[in-house]
Amino acid sequence: MRNKQIGIAVVGSGRIGTLRAHMAARHPSVRFLAVSDKDPARASALAESVAANFSSGDNEEVVSRPEVDAVFVSTPEHDHAGPILQALRLGKPVFVEKPIALTLEDADRIVAAAEAAGVDLRIGYSRRHDRRWMLAKEQIVRGRLGRILGATARVYNTRAQMLQILERSPEATPILDVLTYYVDMACWFLEGIRPVEVVARGNSLIFKEMGYSAQDVTWAIVTFEDGAVVNLGVCYALPAKYPSHGQSARFEVLGTDGVILLDQDNKDSILFTDAGIPHAYVPGHTANMVFMQTNSSGDWAMGDFWGPIANETRSWLDHLATGRPCPHTTAREGRRTLAVTLAIEESARTSRAVRLEG
Repeated sequence: MRNKQIGIAVVGSGRIGTLRAHMAARHPSVRFLAVSDKDPARASALAESVAANFSSGDNEEVVSRPEVDAVFVSTPEHDHAGPILQALRLGKPVFVEKPIALTLEDADRIVAAAEAAGVDLRIGYSRRHDRRWMLAKEQIVRGRLGRILGATARVYNTRAQMLQILERSPEATPILDVLTYYVDMACWFLEGIRPVEVVARGNSLIFKEMGYSAQDVTWAIVTFEDGAVVNLGVCYALPAKYPSHGQSARFEVLGTDGVILLDQDNKDSILFTDAGIPHAYVPGHTANMVFMQTNSSGDWAMGDFWGPIANETRSWLDHLATGRPCPHTTAREGRRTLAVTLAIEESARTSRAVRLEG
């Protein structure tokens, strides 16, 4: 197994780009690190904090650097396509934050470009890299559940965090930006079986009054071609001080020979303090009580970052350096997940079932 030295560019120096840059800077195979952001000062500050070799306010400049072998695209969702397509044209593998794009037209352009260039493209569905979800996939692969009959998942969080997402990208609704994780998970657990129909309903009040089209609550039923039925729900409109600092989720998989029940509300991991706890995602937002481990990306502790984003980042860098297979979402899988989430939005908006193309 080879173990080569690699050059990495991180495009986008926001919350997640900052985490990717920190992980890359600590990886033993990364010999060159460049970071960029449309705000040059933010890129420069990140570069200084991780001792990057180069920073720029021009995303194209860092992608084009000859020292760069592969690219993290951590821009806001609506800005994914540009740096992805540029990196693919240059033959550089890409890791992009979920979702692959916000429209199927952009997703199709990206998938076609990756396949035409023969370049690896992966999407950052970090839930796959939480130990619980990975162990669930292992049991399914081992056949311990038999044939999957159905599944159910729901994810809750506060309106405070959702507003941060909507302010960054108004089209990144709770469905496209959050429920997408669980669509990806359902399709991963039912790998090789095509989703064929979506029926969804939603309710809009809180975000509508704030000027956004995002729904407060959405529930969907996704039917797969073998008859498996998956129920998915999201509510990111809980009160701002609710003690979740990320995703409070549950996921159940029902099979002919077994069942997996995953409880990730983390209500058994509580911190309460009169000093106040700063929110990991929302600047200036504090609470007195928090369910620890609900920050979906992970947590800083004892000078290092722990959790799904750290696992996912290291795994992709290991893949680049050694050629070892990795379980990250592929371009085709990312396009499929986007199609399902867009169908959920359409069905909830029109109150009609949506058939999915092959």
